[in-house]
Amino acid sequence: MAVERKFIAEGVRKARVEKYLSKELKRAGYGGMDIARTPLGTQVTIFAEKPGIVIGKGGKLVHQLTQDLAQNYGVESPQIEVQQVNNPSFNAQIMAERLANALERGWYFRKAGTSILRRVMDSGALGCEVVIAGKLTGARARTQKFTEGYIKHCGEPSNTIVEKGYAVAIKKLGVIGVQVKLVPAGAKLPDHFEILEQEKKVPAAKTSAVPAADPESEEPALPDEKLGEDQ
Repeated sequence: MAVERKFIAEGVRKARVEKYLSKELKRAGYGGMDIARTPLGTQVTIFAEKPGIVIGKGGKLVHQLTQDLAQNYGVESPQIEVQQVNNPSFNAQIMAERLANALERGWYFRKAGTSILRRVMDSGALGCEVVIAGKLTGARARTQKFTEGYIKHCGEPSNTIVEKGYAVAIKKLGVIGVQVKLVPAGAKLPDHFEILEQEKKVPAAKTSAVPAADPESEEPALPDEKLGEDQ
């Protein structure tokens, strides 16, 4: 059971690190992270809309994050790399955080969900789904879903193509969970195909087997033989 426990421990550690970074880097437009083991240690790649805030003045904040990951979360020799998100509209985590902030500021949930959906689709995404769950209007919790375009919910494409983001909005009546799924532009879907029209072959023109006579090689005409018979 040592191998199974190792996999479970790594999954728990990754979830704790994800929660810690999303809380500490909320102002920087946190857009997710990626952890990869290297021979020199653990490479932690942070995607953010504002990488300058993640690095901090003189690298102070990124140095503090490195110490916290090593001491509090057991990450072996962490090496943090910060990458800027070029198009925030195609990052599901950033869109989920913006939706949660809009709900906390008092936006009506229908207006906020539709606004995020329209922004993602106007950027050229193939599909988007926004799910808002919690005490939206009354005392009972319910779920509201906004969908447009093409979204995969199962199979390998749901894990490799669909971008997912989750955030929480804290309000007076309780917390509201927000989930955003999107398929970015240019994604190759497994069931997409194109029908190519077959080119029509033009029949070749028929040519006679007898070669054409060359006017320069023609021999001069002989005199008419009937002239001698008349004499």
